[in-house]
Amino acid sequence: MDECLPVMNTGLRGVAVASSKICDVRGKQGKLIYRGFLIEDLAQNATFEEVCFLLLYERLPKRAELEDFQQSLKQKRNIPENIFSFLKILPADTNPMDVLQMATPLLVQNDITVGKPGIENTLYSAENLISGLAIITAAWDRIRNKQEIIPPDNNLSHAANFLYMLKGEIPDDETARFFDTSLVLHAEHSFNASTFTARQVASTKAHIYAAISAAIGSLSGSLHGGANVRVMEMLKQIGSVDKIDGYIQNILNSGGLIMGLGHAVYQTDDPRAIILAPMSQRTGQIANQPLWYELSRELEKKGKDAFKAKKQKQIFCNVDFYSASFFHAIGIAMDLFTPVFAVSRVSGWSAHVIEEQFAMAAPKPTLYRPGAEYIGDYCGPDECLFTDMDER
Repeated sequence: MDECLPVMNTGLRGVAVASSKICDVRGKQGKLIYRGFLIEDLAQNATFEEVCFLLLYERLPKRAELEDFQQSLKQKRNIPENIFSFLKILPADTNPMDVLQMATPLLVQNDITVGKPGIENTLYSAENLISGLAIITAAWDRIRNKQEIIPPDNNLSHAANFLYMLKGEIPDDETARFFDTSLVLHAEHSFNASTFTARQVASTKAHIYAAISAAIGSLSGSLHGGANVRVMEMLKQIGSVDKIDGYIQNILNSGGLIMGLGHAVYQTDDPRAIILAPMSQRTGQIANQPLWYELSRELEKKGKDAFKAKKQKQIFCNVDFYSASFFHAIGIAMDLFTPVFAVSRVSGWSAHVIEEQFAMAAPKPTLYRPGAEYIGDYCGPDECLFTDMDER
């Protein structure tokens, strides 16, 4: 390389690549902050639509502003009919994340602002994506199960309408509110892999649909998305509370992981897990499925104790640990857990795309272009001599 740069083979952990006003994750204190607001306050007091407005427009909305924003999202629920036609020709066993990544760019069809300069046009596109991803996810689940697509009900909130389109029944107020809260909890989490992907694509001045499609692709990878799926698989494998001790011992003896325990950032219990736990308990009661919360609660306690005894250090609960049993209790298919994450996180991704493209004060290059240390291949770091075909 011409330039001398420090080599970081650590996934850029600990490396600040940009400044941001959107989100702060304070791992030591167990705090998650959206634009200055603690996640606990937002989860208790704000709707998902309010949080979307906060992330996109940098402040909480006034009443009239929120009503206008809600109406704008509802208008954008009417996605192009040819998207449904496209979904219907896909094999029913297509991975839902692949479906979502394929279908997301098609939302550009009903966006009259795409390609036009100005933050107001990208904000319009962001709203189109927030509405569109929810519609696509619910519609795909209906299509693959050979059920009729449920048209959106504009009398319902974003969260309640998603559950209605998914199940064909208007959810009770308590379940709808819990699901709305779960969308608030998953809306943003700073520079994780998918968010960084969205920002990197946005730094090229590609439009927001390209950036969000790339973020979905990043989320589809098993090292980033799908952790709560593996938590649910683990709970089903254990099956009963009396089998927890044996399961934990097998995991510790084999050097395996207790899914949902441990986090790359938090050094306390994830604040989102603390909020999700009672929601998991209550929805399990509503669905007459108390087992999954009970298993989770006992596994958390015994897993933490066993880990501390064996490793002499603490391990903490992350957001996926209780979101698994919560999503399962409200009837969401396991392979939709990650698309539902995207239905929420598209709000945060969009905020980062907007910040990347329009926050000119950010002290970074306009295009991400990291370096790499060339270490060579079979010639080593030196140049290879080309040999003719017969001499190779």
